Amino acid sequence: MDRLKIIVKALDDKRASDIDVLNISKLTSLGDYFIICSCGSGVQVRACADEVEEKMKEVGISPLHVEGYRGGNWILMDFDDIIVHIMDRETRGFYALEHLWNDAEKIEIDIEEK
Repeated sequence: MDRLKIIVKALDDKRASDIDVLNISKLTSLGDYFIICSCGSGVQVRACADEVEEKMKEVGISPLHVEGYRGGNWILMDFDDIIVHIMDRETRGFYALEHLWNDAEKIEIDIEEK
């Protein structure tokens, strides 16, 4: 299972909504992918971040940096070439990252087991 799928499945398992995967590799040197999702509360934002970190550590990958955990309305997790944005709905609506990066290719990730 590739890293994008691990992260998207972890977010889905914690009931994050509106999960978008954007290929930003041709637009910036920040990384190759943004994963952006919405949560209903700060508790859910932190639960999603915890799940992503746990599932990635299971395959030997730890985030290089995590920001916003204490605040709980927007947690950014830096996995070098994959940047994960876990946001409450209000924060996501306000910042609208997917609109700022509207030139990025949207990637569909199939998390269903076959």
